[in-house]
Amino acid sequence: MAGSKMPPRFVPTLTDVVHVPGDGRPPTAAQAAPVQPQAQAPAPQQAPPPAPSLQDGVAASGGLPRDFEEYVVHRVMQRVDVALDQRLREAIAQVVQEQTRFLVPRLRDEVESVVRHAVYEAVAQELADERGAR
Repeated sequence: MAGSKMPPRFVPTLTDVVHVPGDGRPPTAAQAAPVQPQAQAPAPQQAPPPAPSLQDGVAASGGLPRDFEEYVVHRVMQRVDVALDQRLREAIAQVVQEQTRFLVPRLRDEVESVVRHAVYEAVAQELADERGAR
């Protein structure tokens, strides 16, 4: 196993190859045959083939990058990042809007109280200055 790269345990692994005959549509019940396990399945003690690297270029079988796992993880993470960014912005905007609706009456009351108090103090101070000037 030295030198081979094992995929993470949460990554699904292809275990069977299914060949679809004809035009690529799934076979009908009459055409379907029971899947037989391959006769030459590797023994559990055998090490899996070494994982190819990006330095080797593109795999000859299928035209996929040799380091396919990292490529797929990278692409999935990009898609998740974009989706999360958009959904979180929408969710946060909705919560802020709802909270603002609840805050408006309270803010209005608080501003009214502060203005009323400021006007009261200003009038009281002006009256006190007028009485002191007389």
